[in-house]
Amino acid sequence: MSLDEFLAWEERQERKWEFDGAQPVAVVGVTNAHAAIQVNLLASLAQRLRGGPCRPVGSDLKIRVSGSIRYPDAFVVCSLVAPDATVVTEPVVVFEILSPSTEHVDLVVKSAEYRATPSIQRYVILQQMAAGATVHSRRGEDWVAEPVFGEGALLRMPEIGAEIPLAEIYLDVEFPVREDD
Repeated sequence: MSLDEFLAWEERQERKWEFDGAQPVAVVGVTNAHAAIQVNLLASLAQRLRGGPCRPVGSDLKIRVSGSIRYPDAFVVCSLVAPDATVVTEPVVVFEILSPSTEHVDLVVKSAEYRATPSIQRYVILQQMAAGATVHSRRGEDWVAEPVFGEGALLRMPEIGAEIPLAEIYLDVEFPVREDD
């Protein structure tokens, strides 16, 4: 299936599908914690980006990356997007919230796709079981990964002129109690 064939096919579907470059892949449901993290993230981004050239987008709009179509949990776009657009081609910062069922795709497959997309300057993988993130940022031709952990930590995104305390992203999110605690 080609990318154009996928886009035409997906328009007729009742549920969301991603395209991995060869075939459709069903988008799975999320947990309550995942949904809370996503809402908090989007609210924090909206507050900080309001009035500027960049805007946050949730998982209802898809992005084209390296021959694939993805529905990230959130992303930031700083270029003009037509009101009737269903695909964004120039995301700047992309966020995925790690789930056990999507861990391999988020950490390996999507990471490679996002790195191969020139507009993406930062890929943030948010944990769901604790306040933490792995932040991949473009530095020239290289990518650097940095862990950001603990509710006192700050998620810095100079590409969009924003900083968000992790405590804000994880507000009212209950983490499972680990037996080794």
